[in-house]
Amino acid sequence: MKRFVTLLGVFAILLSLQFVGGGFEALGQVVGEGAGFQGGPLDGLMQFWSKTGFYNIEFTNVVMIGVGLFFIFLAIKYDYEPLLLVPIGTGILIGNVPFVTGNLIGIYEKGSVLNYLYFGVEKGVYPPLIFLGIGAMTDFSSLISNPKLMILGAAAQVGIFATFLGASALGFTPAEAGAIGIIGGADGPTAIFLSSKLSPHLMGAIAIAAYSYMALVPVIQPPIMRLIIPKKERLIKMKPPRAVSKTEKILFPIIGLLLTTFISPSALPLLGMLFFGNLLKESGVTERLADTARNALINIITILLGVTVGASTQADYFLTTDSLKIFGLGAVSFMVATAGGLLFARIMNLFLRKENKINPLIGAAGVSAVPDSARVVQHEGLKNDPNNHLLMHAMAPNVSGVIGSAVAAGILLAFLSQGV
Repeated sequence: MKRFVTLLGVFAILLSLQFVGGGFEALGQVVGEGAGFQGGPLDGLMQFWSKTGFYNIEFTNVVMIGVGLFFIFLAIKYDYEPLLLVPIGTGILIGNVPFVTGNLIGIYEKGSVLNYLYFGVEKGVYPPLIFLGIGAMTDFSSLISNPKLMILGAAAQVGIFATFLGASALGFTPAEAGAIGIIGGADGPTAIFLSSKLSPHLMGAIAIAAYSYMALVPVIQPPIMRLIIPKKERLIKMKPPRAVSKTEKILFPIIGLLLTTFISPSALPLLGMLFFGNLLKESGVTERLADTARNALINIITILLGVTVGASTQADYFLTTDSLKIFGLGAVSFMVATAGGLLFARIMNLFLRKENKINPLIGAAGVSAVPDSARVVQHEGLKNDPNNHLLMHAMAPNVSGVIGSAVAAGILLAFLSQGV
């Protein structure tokens, strides 16, 4: 309670400074004129005050600063995607410090340092590099050993196309609706990549929505899982995945690269880098490159991506009715995607023998929030049966969800980019 009161106090001080600043300037003008100061020290002080953030602050800046502080709080207090929310939250603070335009400070001012860093987001450079790191740290063994689980990753993408229809119904253009729809894949880099191509003006809202719902996976998914999956089916134990040979691990990224990019060539930057990173990992002869991709490189890009995406939420650009609609659609799309994976898992069981049935909980991992969705499945499985470990099984639809969302993004880009 004390923390909450303190936070309210900070907001009240920030807001009141705007009015205090105006009174201070008026007082300075009266005193300056009465004392006969023209261009003297007091006038210089007034000029300095007029350029401070305290003088230029708006209520919308306070709101966005509150959002940034909330993101940082969630990351530190509850460990919700701290590697993403701490950079994004800090970026929101940076982007909403009030400043006077013209000094090449803001992220949207051409030639500013932040604008140069934002180039990687604006032109879709960072997402493929993130996918390179993801590929270098991902083990596809569970998917190779049980390829039918890839269907669950595909089923969860229903959230993308449902949101596309919803966005269209709310008046967004087809290109905008396609960029918004990808939020349903719960894949931040893919959302940034597609929005940079289809709707750059909505990128800030789309990126923040995608990463927000990725971070809230442990909050959003469990109630849906308990609602859709009966207790009896939550107790199903799956057979251990078979051992996968080294040859299979090496062939998978090569075959996967060719197959998925032939289906969706527009997703080549994402899928090409994903499978390239995995080949570096599994080949056994490029360990130094794989280590760089999954550690130093992805850490650097995550920092740059998070801070610049956060900074792009300048209040005058971000706080619009379209942003509110995007956040609402994002929440619905994420829930639809989770429900789609769960329901399809139950449908699959109707056609499987008793000894081959899958635990429908793993369908929730079909959204591509890797590995958080798989961890949520593991947690829910253990809550129902302390001896039922589902993590390795859940990783199969989880990594296939990454592939599926990238393929879906490529398909949307191919169909909708003509009108952009």
